[in-house]
Amino acid sequence: MARLPTVDRLHSGGIIATRYGLALNLLSIGRLKFESYEVENIRPLIVSSPLMREPLKRLGEKKLARAIGLTEITIGGMVAAGRWAPRVSAAGSLLAAGVFAVTLSFLVTTPEAWQVRERGREPKLSLAGQFLIKDVVLLGASLITAAESLNSIQQSR
Repeated sequence: MARLPTVDRLHSGGIIATRYGLALNLLSIGRLKFESYEVENIRPLIVSSPLMREPLKRLGEKKLARAIGLTEITIGGMVAAGRWAPRVSAAGSLLAAGVFAVTLSFLVTTPEAWQVRERGREPKLSLAGQFLIKDVVLLGASLITAAESLNSIQQSR
């Protein structure tokens, strides 16, 4: 059965919104890492993370935040290259998936991500946890844009 043109347009629009929404998130969040208040905001996440322990020790909080920000800005630019440079975009999307996998690990390593558990009740996300949980969607967006870029490369052969 052939797909309806409306479905194809929805799919294309969804891919475009996903790619540039992902890129905008990375660029915006990366830019914030150069602000003092954002260094304070990410402190509980990075000090609790085994993955951040060594870079934090070597760079300190401010330089680590800036390094993370520069990384996010670079990856955001790579993701945005989509149509013009699909290989660059695919690499950026896969790197973005790695970034979001690391940030999702903070749900496990950051005590502040969870509210105090009441006896007999399931754990609930705190404000910090709610901030982190959105990265599941961004991880999915990264994988979708990587697949779309890789598909574009394959079709151009």
